[in-house]
Amino acid sequence: MYELTVRDHFMIAHSFRGEIFGPAQKMHGATYVVAASFRRSELDEDDLIVDIGLAGKVLGEILADFNYRNLDEIEAFRGRNTTTEFMARVVFDRLAEAVRAGRLGPAAEGLSGLKVSLKESHLAWASYEGAL
Repeated sequence: MYELTVRDHFMIAHSFRGEIFGPAQKMHGATYVVAASFRRSELDEDDLIVDIGLAGKVLGEILADFNYRNLDEIEAFRGRNTTTEFMARVVFDRLAEAVRAGRLGPAAEGLSGLKVSLKESHLAWASYEGAL
C-alpha cells in the first residue's frame, strides 16, 4: 500500500459541555497540526498516489473555514463538542467529498483510503480513517 501525507495547521477557540471536560468547559484555544494521508494500492501511470500540490491546496482550503474561528459559533456544530476526534472526522469528510468532486485531480480517482490526524500537542492527537 502506498501512502502520501500532506500537513497544515489551523487555530481555533471552543468550549465543551459536560463535567467530563473539567476546565476545558471554559473557552480555550487550540492549534491543530493536521496530517492527511492518502492511500492507494498501486501508483497511477505517472507514478503518483495523488497530486501533492493539489492535496496540500485543498487541505488548506478546508482548514481555512475553521482557522481563527470560535467553533462554538458555527451553526453546523451547534449541540456538539468539537473535540479533536470530532474535528478529525469533519476534516476527513470534507476531504473525501473533495476527492469525489474531482478537486484533487485524476490521480485521486485511484485512491482507496484516507486518514486524517489532528495533533493537539506532541503528547496527544486523534485520527479518523476510512475507505474512499
